[in-house]
Amino acid sequence: MPEESTTPDLEEAIRRLTEAANRRPPDYDGALAVYAEDAVVDNTSVGVGLFEGREAIRRFFEDWIAAYDDFEQTVEEVRDLGNGVTFAVFVLRGRLAASSASVEFRYAGVSTWTDGLVERVTTYTDIDEARAAAERLAEERG
Repeated sequence: MPEESTTPDLEEAIRRLTEAANRRPPDYDGALAVYAEDAVVDNTSVGVGLFEGREAIRRFFEDWIAAYDDFEQTVEEVRDLGNGVTFAVFVLRGRLAASSASVEFRYAGVSTWTDGLVERVTTYTDIDEARAAAERLAEERG
């Protein structure tokens, strides 16, 4: 009988995080379950800021999602590049709160993981730049 892998499925973890954020009301605990206590979310490239620690990340998620009356994020692509690095492309679609204005935003996240938990996520609007950064990071950590 083959042994079951004890390696966490990082691609599946990203999908679970996204599903938790899409629930109504959002399941913030479920979304944050994949983050280490001292995780960092670096959204500086999209002008949103740097969030350090699970509580700061939670507040960011709450503020971000609350800005929309309708909010849905889909995973367009996700890849586990090995050595604790993932690359994912997301598409956010939503209607801004108290507005008829709709938003569609495509972006990428490069994440580093240890023991099945996110240590750091860096967000990129340039998908090709993100892919190259993720591949470099996976090689460096190898």
